[in-house]
Amino acid sequence: MEIQLGRGKLARRAYGIDEIALVPGNRTLDPSLADTKWKIGNIEREIPIIASAMDGVVDVKMAVRLSQLGALGVINLEGIQTRYADPEPILDRIASVGKDEFVSLMQELYAEPIKPELIEKRIQEIKQQGGIAAVSATPAGASKYGEVAASSGADLFFIQATVVSTDHLSPESVTPLNLGEFCRSMPIPVALGNCVTYEVTLELMKAGAAAVLVGIGPGAACTSRGVLGVGVPQATAIADCTAARDDYYQETGKYIPIIADGGLITGGDICKCIACGADGVMIGSPFARAAEAPGRGYHWGMATPSPVLPRGTRIRVGTTGTLEQILTGPAGLDDGTHNLLGALKTSMGTLGAKNIKEMQQVEVVIAPSLLTEGKVYQKAQQLGMGK
Repeated sequence: MEIQLGRGKLARRAYGIDEIALVPGNRTLDPSLADTKWKIGNIEREIPIIASAMDGVVDVKMAVRLSQLGALGVINLEGIQTRYADPEPILDRIASVGKDEFVSLMQELYAEPIKPELIEKRIQEIKQQGGIAAVSATPAGASKYGEVAASSGADLFFIQATVVSTDHLSPESVTPLNLGEFCRSMPIPVALGNCVTYEVTLELMKAGAAAVLVGIGPGAACTSRGVLGVGVPQATAIADCTAARDDYYQETGKYIPIIADGGLITGGDICKCIACGADGVMIGSPFARAAEAPGRGYHWGMATPSPVLPRGTRIRVGTTGTLEQILTGPAGLDDGTHNLLGALKTSMGTLGAKNIKEMQQVEVVIAPSLLTEGKVYQKAQQLGMGK
């Protein structure tokens, strides 16, 4: 429904994840019967959760461990891991600097050139330990490093930018990456993102995307919405983009998964994204809190070190448990940030959804009071949902 902002401008109401709730149906099932398997490209995973390609979240060790646990981690080809042979002292500096010096330090550290030999090394380190080597780059980085990533044995390639589209205008001196040609030339599946609209999702799928990432600006460390004023709340964005997925499937017979990317903290957030139509989710800050995470209890966005217009910041997330606790339990916290898989399976059982496809069909209601109704004591005592 369109709303009139003023005489010359109409707007559409959009909803965020915190504004919706999931409605139980006529059936329930034991959580052990809930099938959470999903597929991206030619890779099937038990858990529909991807750790985002942020330097405080995924390194070689994290990518391997996530693979072992049934999930997936993506390493940033334009980050600390591919600029420094020994990233540990660099990560120590990032964690120790004060907030007033942080932006200038990041700009300094990320000015170090990316080294193709380190791209090859990191991918091979993951593969040698039996992990799935998923990597990410910006469109500009993809044109430079896509070939070396593929030849080094990468299993999946993510092209990610704040906003990506197949229709990009550049100065005459710059040749933009042709997403369709890149997808066709790569011997491995290519996921494309990020976007928030039906039309762009459809174009990315036509270009050859193996998956499409949905989300602009909701990430815990992202400031794009404040800096640029750009974004669509995640519940509406996911619903719009999954409509494009379904129409594309009806037209072509090809099913391209949608990945909700950004702003997801708890198991409930993940459940609601899938109920809105997503096939999987990409999360950063929950995994940055793992004892094994490279960020030392800090989390920062991929656009944070921009030399001209940073669109991210560093946030203190702390360390709350092991990666296994956060992903598969047992939970050591009562706020929904541990045992994310258990939360998904329990929610599916409560809703009577046997698999991801059925979870996408559950009833959703607009519920702005969902997280506050009856929670006065939790909020006052900073317990559970009041943290």
